[in-house]
Amino acid sequence: MQIQELNERFGIPGVAQIVAGNGGLARVNIASSAVAGEVYLQGAQVMSWRPAGVEEVIFVSRQSHWEPGRAIRGGIPICFPWFRGKSDDPKAPAHGFVRTRQWTLESVTAEKDGSITVACATQSDEASRRWWPYEFYLRHQVNLGRSLRMELTALNTGNTEFRFEEALHTYFRVGDVETVEVRGLAAVPYLDNMEGNRQKLQMGDIRLSGQIDNAYLNATGTLDIADPGIRRTLRTEKHNSASTIVWNPWREGAAKLADLGDNEWHQMICVEGGNILDAAVALGPGKQHAMRVTLSVITP
Repeated sequence: MQIQELNERFGIPGVAQIVAGNGGLARVNIASSAVAGEVYLQGAQVMSWRPAGVEEVIFVSRQSHWEPGRAIRGGIPICFPWFRGKSDDPKAPAHGFVRTRQWTLESVTAEKDGSITVACATQSDEASRRWWPYEFYLRHQVNLGRSLRMELTALNTGNTEFRFEEALHTYFRVGDVETVEVRGLAAVPYLDNMEGNRQKLQMGDIRLSGQIDNAYLNATGTLDIADPGIRRTLRTEKHNSASTIVWNPWREGAAKLADLGDNEWHQMICVEGGNILDAAVALGPGKQHAMRVTLSVITP
């Protein structure tokens, strides 16, 4: 559908509109007494979430590419069916192919509590089979309100079992990453991607002093980002997620990313729920798997 048709079908006057966003990409604009936010149909990607009375929670780079089929730096990209590079194909797109696909908008619903639920879906086709020869249906349901609740559901629509990795690659906006503290991963083993996935043990809470790209194993608990710069704590609660990834490119890594400003790494940190590496999900024919991540903001 064209954007105007989408708005006529799914828009809710005074609450939700489907409009042309950056680069002309279709997005759902949310504005209610409880929350403001944005969900782009490319990648079903949450790009903004601002509960009433709270500063923006989600980071988006000023250098982002806003083009059909190109990854957008920031927001909450969906990584599926692999994370990072594809192990058997270096030419395959990083983090899978669904984050750059145009998803189908299925519904926009105003809830009684003032929150808005946006549901999008994508499925296997000739383009996806080029990279991954399996049949699937993927649905992403996002509820934007005082909390941000996301549920990613994968359904095996084929006749063959497959394994997949997944992550909701959340870019949090922070005052200064050098002052934040990530809590909830003390004594959890992790693989350090900066050292060839060498396994280590997290000693205490995380305070960043350089580039980090860690995949925490059997990490199912609640995570907090304590941010003294904005005087708030950003909380992540997970269900059916056994992996937690913490990433910041720091100065050296940011210099290699054309879609990230030189100093923007100060204002972001990725702390994301997923199932990657040995926690990849095996899904038989006709079976489905749902991963849920809920974000909330705690202020003094």
